[in-house]
Amino acid sequence: MSDFAVTSTTVIIAAAVVLLFFLMKMVKTVPQGYNFTVERFRRYAYTIQPGLNIVPPIFHRIGVKMNMMEQVLDVPTQEIITKDNATVAVDGVAFFQVIDAARAAYEVANLNSAIMNLLMTNIRTVMGSMDLDQLLSHRDEINNRLLNVVDAAAISWGIKITRVEIKDIVPPADLIASMGRQMKAEREKRAVILEAEGQRQSEILKAEGQKQAQVLEAEGRKEAAFRDAEARERSAQAEAAATLVVSEALSQGNVAALNYFIADKYVKAMQAMASAPNQKVLVLPMEATALIGSLAGIGEIAKATFGDAAAQARRGGSGVPNVGRD
Repeated sequence: MSDFAVTSTTVIIAAAVVLLFFLMKMVKTVPQGYNFTVERFRRYAYTIQPGLNIVPPIFHRIGVKMNMMEQVLDVPTQEIITKDNATVAVDGVAFFQVIDAARAAYEVANLNSAIMNLLMTNIRTVMGSMDLDQLLSHRDEINNRLLNVVDAAAISWGIKITRVEIKDIVPPADLIASMGRQMKAEREKRAVILEAEGQRQSEILKAEGQKQAQVLEAEGRKEAAFRDAEARERSAQAEAAATLVVSEALSQGNVAALNYFIADKYVKAMQAMASAPNQKVLVLPMEATALIGSLAGIGEIAKATFGDAAAQARRGGSGVPNVGRD
């Protein structure tokens, strides 16, 4: 083999090695979740996506390897002076994601530090404009306000702030003790109010019950009076009917009916006097003794009267009205 052939073979091998080297330099592999920027003469040219990419060598190089996944940034504890001059210690956490690799790489230096300072500044601004009670009871409102403010400021860096959360708000120890006393006093106040409301409701219900009882009692008296009046009316009607019967008997010459009627009334009056609960001694008038002596005669008169009436009834007569037997 001549020297020319050896030289040609060496050149070919060298050229192949150089070509292989350049091919290896041209092929770039980007992992999932990352974007790489490509610079031409130290100036941004374009962005390559995850996977296999070809980047021309010599004049091009990889610039910034940007993480495109959502990231977490802890906000350190800092002291905040509220609107009512209370000093509280506050810490939080922020979630952000790069949506434009080129802007995040070249629009801001030290991205994490820039986001951290932006968060801390706006936390002092937002929470410093609120009272302590608002800080402790409106945490969701604080988170939303911080998210809107910080996201609007970071959008120019190609950053999306997805969430801002205040983790803890710690007032001073003496202020915590004062808040505990205030809470205890407030609960005691609510307990006294509830007890007073219960007593008031109890008195109202008791008064309503007494009113209802009085109404029902009045209704009962009204019904009893109505019944008594009705009973007296019926008694009067019966008395009038009996008197009418006696009057008709007298008009027909039947004196025995009148005697029986008077004797019956007299005996009932004497019975009422004798049955009184406080009656111990009963003084009878002379007319009563005479009446007792003549009861047998009245019985004979009634028997004769009723006997004659029955005989006339058998004969079909109706001279004497029918008087009920005792």
